[in-house]
Amino acid sequence: MTGTTRTSAHMDPRRRRILFRAWHRGIREMDLILGHFADQNIDRLSLDELDTFESLLAVDDRDLIQWVTGEIDVPQEHNTPLFAQIRAYRQGDAAC
Repeated sequence: MTGTTRTSAHMDPRRRRILFRAWHRGIREMDLILGHFADQNIDRLSLDELDTFESLLAVDDRDLIQWVTGEIDVPQEHNTPLFAQIRAYRQGDAAC
């Protein structure tokens, strides 16, 4: 699997950059979780949600994977409605 299956040609530069970063994490599991989420949702995220997603992309993968799987509590500053969507998306995605 190489990552995204969608084109980013029609996207604005910010969304294109976020999509790329979601698929190029470092830990393959996070590529799959964040990449698939971005593929399905990047077009409909609000500007505030894009800010939140970018802040999550700046977090170390080892922390993110533990938050997503529920191994450790999500810090308050990242425990957002968008993060809840990512967690719910991951739980509903049999590929991850």
